[in-house]
Amino acid sequence: MFQKILIANRGEIACRVIDTARRLGVRTVAVYSEADRAARHVALADEAVHIGGPAPRDSYLRGDAIIRAAQDTGAQAIHPGYGFLSENPDFVDAVTQAGLTFIGPSAEAIRKMGLKDAAKALMVQAGVPVVPGYHGENQQADHLQAQADAIGYPVLIKAVAGGGGKGMRLVERSSDFPAALQSAQGEATTAFGNPAVLIEKYIQQPRHIEMQVFGDGSRAVHLFERDCSLQRRHQKVIEEAPAPGMTPEMRAAMGEAAVRAAEAIGYAGAGTVEFIVDGSQGLRPDGFWFMEMNTRLQVEHPVTEAITGIDLVEWQLRVASGEPLPARQEELTITGHAFEARLYAEDVPAGFLPATGRLAHLRFPDHARIETGVRPGDTISPWYDPMIAKIVTHGATRAIALRALEAALEDTEVAGSVTNVDFLIALTRHAGFQRGEVDTGLIARDLDALVAAAEPDPGARALAVLGLAGLDDPTIRGGVTLWQPLRRTIAWQGGEAVLEVLGPGAARVTLDGRTHQIGYEGGRWWVDGSPRRWRIVSHGAGTSVFGGRALTLAPLDPLDRGGDEAGGGLTLSPMPGLVKAVFVSAGQQVTAGDRLAILEAMKMEHTLTAARDGTVAEVLAAAGDQVEAGAPLIRLEEEDG
Repeated sequence: MFQKILIANRGEIACRVIDTARRLGVRTVAVYSEADRAARHVALADEAVHIGGPAPRDSYLRGDAIIRAAQDTGAQAIHPGYGFLSENPDFVDAVTQAGLTFIGPSAEAIRKMGLKDAAKALMVQAGVPVVPGYHGENQQADHLQAQADAIGYPVLIKAVAGGGGKGMRLVERSSDFPAALQSAQGEATTAFGNPAVLIEKYIQQPRHIEMQVFGDGSRAVHLFERDCSLQRRHQKVIEEAPAPGMTPEMRAAMGEAAVRAAEAIGYAGAGTVEFIVDGSQGLRPDGFWFMEMNTRLQVEHPVTEAITGIDLVEWQLRVASGEPLPARQEELTITGHAFEARLYAEDVPAGFLPATGRLAHLRFPDHARIETGVRPGDTISPWYDPMIAKIVTHGATRAIALRALEAALEDTEVAGSVTNVDFLIALTRHAGFQRGEVDTGLIARDLDALVAAAEPDPGARALAVLGLAGLDDPTIRGGVTLWQPLRRTIAWQGGEAVLEVLGPGAARVTLDGRTHQIGYEGGRWWVDGSPRRWRIVSHGAGTSVFGGRALTLAPLDPLDRGGDEAGGGLTLSPMPGLVKAVFVSAGQQVTAGDRLAILEAMKMEHTLTAARDGTVAEVLAAAGDQVEAGAPLIRLEEEDG
């Protein structure tokens, strides 16, 4: 076993690797960018080395700096985590040439699976079923159009070097193909530096089921499947294991195919073979096809660990240090069911825009497994993925595990940044998902209902008023002190209420024309005669009430002068980012919904559109500009009247 390893990553995966390494007695070295100087993974590691600026290209993608840090600290091996350099074969070669061990597959194995078209050709040779499509080298637009027409619509355009849904477009009609191809190639060039695409037949009721594999370079085993069908724009949202409706025959067929795939390339370490599955007639052995192989640890690996009892990071360290596979296939079993939900800082009503902000309050339930790279007081940076945590639950049955996930999400408390927690809770309550009727289109079909914002609970708002008044201590003391009148008006951004302190543990709050009686008894708040499991938390961003749908009231900002951005005439940058393109010029007429610009931020492209009809008065930013959140980009002329 290694004595010291360096972790070439950040955030929750770096923390996850550190946890296992510490349990095994292995010392760890963290690397960090300027933006991560005070990050959780830096604090957890035994040593930490600064490797550059906040942009990934200046830090976590600098293989030379990472290798030098490993050499300078005496680390024997490098764990790549996922993302960044984890699937870069040139980095693996450089690590090996430096006399270090790469904790993962060989550069040759990564290269064989790195390009989707070559990987599929290899899988055909290995006897693994693949989806009908075009994976050739001819990238001329007319040739690709002809191939798509021959395959039959709908088809999926996918970046050859893709991942995370980037460079991917669904095309349902031949006439839509040229524009979709141009868009996919442009995004692929930005994300991967490679515009090449492949074309696949689009499965009508698809499910995304993947097999966890593990090899030692000569033989491999599978650790069963994960269902990752619950996706939004090809991004996984909630994963589970095992897959709903899986049969022993289907599991055996998929497992054998995944092992053949791994052994065909002499795979070593943890990997995932992803399959697209036709769910229209139930799961059957002839209804799955190879999509791609991820030659690294997956984000969703905890659900596999939960149902198998295996620590996959421990296996990675043991096999990379020279041990054989720790278990044979017949020794691996499934126990219970597990779910993982990805908690993000993102503005769901605004179209799931990634968000930033300081985590003024952060508290997770103790009845779930939490994988996180942040702590209370940390800042969600615009430079990296805005994941706050992965919340994992396990139960004897799917229903029990899903109910545990719902409860864990309800008990998750975040303030200082908007999150997708309410969206995740809505998914756990979705009737079809509860029945196990999942496919990759579920979220898109029911998106309006899933993101519908419920009206804030009036009782929760009344409790939040107490916090704004400094009375969130459950033992409410009477309003007899000189600085605390018995009756006063409490104002916040967007409203006000009248608070009357009636005595120890009792108050009355009047807001929106309704009066609420509040008390505290038996360890719980009581609102209008009913006990509630709510918690009042005051923090730097205001006061929040947790325990149901989270509610935060922010205090008034004396410097806030209000305004409506000229009635929709001013387009602001929703987050820090790079202006990728501007499509309008001064004097141009635009219609509501027209594309104005593209902003590249948090590894994604965001299209900014006109909020109303009008004439462009000023273009305040140009392609290539780096802008801050709230920066004005385009202004329309004021409307008459």
